[in-house]
Amino acid sequence: MGSAHTVTVFGAYGHTGRFVVAELLERGFVPVLAGRDADRLHALAGEFGLDGPASVRPASVDDPDSLDRALAGAAAVLNCAGPFATTAAPVIEAALRARVPYLDVAAEIEANADTFAQFADRARAAGVLVVPAMAFYGGLGDLLVTAAMGDWTAADEAHVAYGLSGWQPTAGTRTAGAVSRERRGGGRVVYANGRLERRHDDPPALEWAFPAPMGPRAVIGEFTMADVVTVPSHLAIPEVRTYMTTEAARDIADPDTPAPTAVDAHGRSDQTFLVDVVVHSGGERRRAVAKGQDIYAVTAPLVVEAVDRVLSGRTATTGVASAGEVFDARDFLRALSPHITVELGVAPA
Repeated sequence: MGSAHTVTVFGAYGHTGRFVVAELLERGFVPVLAGRDADRLHALAGEFGLDGPASVRPASVDDPDSLDRALAGAAAVLNCAGPFATTAAPVIEAALRARVPYLDVAAEIEANADTFAQFADRARAAGVLVVPAMAFYGGLGDLLVTAAMGDWTAADEAHVAYGLSGWQPTAGTRTAGAVSRERRGGGRVVYANGRLERRHDDPPALEWAFPAPMGPRAVIGEFTMADVVTVPSHLAIPEVRTYMTTEAARDIADPDTPAPTAVDAHGRSDQTFLVDVVVHSGGERRRAVAKGQDIYAVTAPLVVEAVDRVLSGRTATTGVASAGEVFDARDFLRALSPHITVELGVAPA
């Protein structure tokens, strides 16, 4: 174990990684910048005023020794380097060797499922916490579903509807999406009947009644995101369905959609989001709604709040676990108030 304030960020110079480094510094942590490209790491260190060779540690997933050097003396590692189908397992292996917590921002359904399947027993035996998908997709949805559940121990269905004003994907998002599509053989994944299922038909086109100010919008039904792995990993809900506004789905499908463009001093884009979660149990429905700006930028406070809670002992388990199982969901969401507005309540019938 290393300094309680030293955190290795693998993939630090990526789009999301840069937000994570800035958030760590804002909250008093000491980031160690890791990744394959030494020149980009040194340039990033210069931008953030990080001095000394210990701040920059080039590392590659095909070189375990380099990963061990990157984690030496750190209290935790945050993996921001996709595609996570390639990076998650080697970095988790390094975290297990170093016996430090591992968190990532993976949105890839298959990569997250692999993390639970491959590392649950080993991480628990080592007493190491592994939190996959601690990000906008997977982590936030899981926290919202868990918070909406309240005192329920089970539910019939959970619906997570993503109301994005648009979606300008990063190069990393496009690469990760291509890897996932290849693994699915061109099909798609849903969580139904208590398990992940592959389908090859077209997803349904629906309308979702988002709360104000968004209102009713056309959505792509069964536009499956990482919530179908994180939510049922610890909640007894046999049907977990996710939806995406049609405009955002078109953006991500269009190869000509540009990457995000910064519009403020924090580097955020002008994208806004509204995540609407509705959980059904019998005839009762409960709701949780989150609003904010820039899905990539908001991942930084999510994962940094998580690592702060992990390193300060505010966790409920070890081994591989999702955000809603590890943390007090309602308290965690309240802590995000500078970045995300959350409302909990009873959903209309």
